[in-house]
Amino acid sequence: MKKWTLLLVLIFSLQTTTSARSLETPPIPKERIAIVVLDNPQSPQDIQLLIKPYKDIHLRHVFQEAIYGFSVEGNPESIEKLAQQNSKQIISVSPVNQYKAQGEEGVKIIGGEEIRGLFDKQNRRLTGKGVTVGVIDTGVDYTHPDLKRNFAGGRDLVDNDADPMETKTLGRATVHGTHVAGIIAANGKLKGVAPDAKILAYRALGPGGGGTTENVLAAIEQAIKDKVDIMNLSLGNDINGPDLPISLALNRAVDRGIVAIAASGNSGPNVWTVGSPGTASKAISVGASTPTIEVPYLLIEGMRDKLRIQPLEGSANWDLDRSYSIVDGGIGTVGDLKDVMGKIVLIKRGKITFSEKAKNARDAGAKAVIIYNNLSGGFMGNLEEKIDIPVGSITKKDGELLKSKTNTLATINISEEKDLLADFSSRGPVTDTWEVKPDIVAPGVAINSTIPGGYLSLQGTSMAAPHVAGACALIKQAHPEWTPDQIKAALMNTAKPLEKNGKLYRTYEQGAGRIQVIEAVKATSLVSPSSLRFGKFESEGDNHKTFLHVENLSDKPVRYTFDIPKQADGLKWRFPLAFTLVPGETRDVKLELEVNPVELKGKIHDGYLTIHAGANPIQIPYIYVLEEPNYPRVMGFDFKDGDQQGTYRYEVYLPGGAEEFGIALFNPDDFRFVGFLDTNQNVKKGLVSKVITEENLPPDGVYLAKVFAKKAGKEDFIETMLVIGEVVR
Repeated sequence: MKKWTLLLVLIFSLQTTTSARSLETPPIPKERIAIVVLDNPQSPQDIQLLIKPYKDIHLRHVFQEAIYGFSVEGNPESIEKLAQQNSKQIISVSPVNQYKAQGEEGVKIIGGEEIRGLFDKQNRRLTGKGVTVGVIDTGVDYTHPDLKRNFAGGRDLVDNDADPMETKTLGRATVHGTHVAGIIAANGKLKGVAPDAKILAYRALGPGGGGTTENVLAAIEQAIKDKVDIMNLSLGNDINGPDLPISLALNRAVDRGIVAIAASGNSGPNVWTVGSPGTASKAISVGASTPTIEVPYLLIEGMRDKLRIQPLEGSANWDLDRSYSIVDGGIGTVGDLKDVMGKIVLIKRGKITFSEKAKNARDAGAKAVIIYNNLSGGFMGNLEEKIDIPVGSITKKDGELLKSKTNTLATINISEEKDLLADFSSRGPVTDTWEVKPDIVAPGVAINSTIPGGYLSLQGTSMAAPHVAGACALIKQAHPEWTPDQIKAALMNTAKPLEKNGKLYRTYEQGAGRIQVIEAVKATSLVSPSSLRFGKFESEGDNHKTFLHVENLSDKPVRYTFDIPKQADGLKWRFPLAFTLVPGETRDVKLELEVNPVELKGKIHDGYLTIHAGANPIQIPYIYVLEEPNYPRVMGFDFKDGDQQGTYRYEVYLPGGAEEFGIALFNPDDFRFVGFLDTNQNVKKGLVSKVITEENLPPDGVYLAKVFAKKAGKEDFIETMLVIGEVVR
């Protein structure tokens, strides 16, 4: 079936409806490639025998390290039969999902410079020496002067060879893996968190930064075989589930003694947006915080409130020293930018890239550029190259307000911000397991690092995760005997919980808080698990029991006590009495939580339990989920121009996620099905955002679109009219 791209979309109506006539949607196309997870290891010969009865299925890959399983390609119905008829051996069959790639100030803020004054047991400075980090990403430019001394080899799982170089194809070139590797272990003009750690590069994401479940699983498999100490995955998808194959593979890697780090995703600030593999229980899932940054605010004559501007990476500083007039610059084409000399230009997002908008405005004499979103909320972005005028973004709401104030004077006020949660950082909790994710946060905004041919400042949880990978390398050097669980506990037990305006972020937004690597290295008491989930409400008088494993790694006896949490209606805690552990002693202690759901307010209850290890407080984030409300399956559909010419973006909110999601097009006269604009399966909870590129188009005309989501046997949908092609008026 053809996949189509909309040239132009006009929304005539938007409503959730059950229509008198029925829009019959055919089944969405099923994937022809799948990952099969087995309950026990099987040889390639046994697997060939298993699939032999299914003549239209062929074997693609066998996995024995990352997971027990294999991938197949063939008729979707035959793949279903394979699963059904071998259910005793097969745990799950999953479609092959798409995964994509998600400076010194960051190193400094987590304590990466100060830690150089500490030494390991061999009297070597803590620099990551002797530790190997596997970077599963877009490859690494191992010829970069800041990386070549640390590069120790790797594998290309896209082209299946031994050369993990970044993609250099014109128009599809990548820089992501080199940037990530530099944050971990740059050792030249820039210094990474662990500048003496060895980097093994695994190219799992190819041209343009995209890859599949197979590629990433193969990379994890190879990294396990290569016995890396740490693996970093600054990649992910939007599926919030704990049991996707890559999440399972990371759990397996941890069981093999490897510290696994995964970016939580860039789909914040809504809850339920953390994506796989950041949902893996045993991995360290990392969200993004801000290092010390200067944030410009716009003050408009006649307005009391100031508007926050998000600087785009690559723009000049917002150090404007006087008032300037605001003018409307349309979408930023050359023809839109009239009479902008010496003024601040307001430009709408869409149609052309941020860089094109900024260059056009600069060439027309503009003093600064503000780009406002064309969908709800704000956004962060990067310019393709540096520009010598300030460029920033604001929300759609602020942009529309500012548009009504054009030709008035505005001034810029600069405010310093530090240790805030980045808006884009994905939030938890994880579906089904109700776990606190991300586990911790690290700097992920305006991070300068290596790229092929030079250096660039980027942002995302992709930049936060390698800060944690580098920190783990330092901890591993200092404590080579520590297990992955102990390293994770050290980071989380000593993290700094972040707050905004005097109020702590929720645990499922920041986990334990922002990492502090010196405190983690010096930790002498460890408590695991380092976050607690008490599950979801099941029955009246819900009772939950859990155990904490407490270790005294110091050379002195330590007394442990618990703080009683702030009283909350409907929750009753029971803690153990104070106890003392001698050096090297461990103890499992029981905690109990009794819940009365009638009294409990709110659907998600979370906070921090405080354990005092002598004079040192250790905070353990916890979460308890009351039964979720019966949300409609789909709401808030919107469709606008993309940032590249000929591309478009849609957003839709799925409060409970969906087993099947699609946008079906119908003839509005006779309601005949015409084709799918987009389809997907097992979609995350929360906001779904996607760019649709120009490929095959339906004929120009007016279509009735049905935006639907199915889950647990129920379907909800939105109907809206779409106009494809230019509209003659």
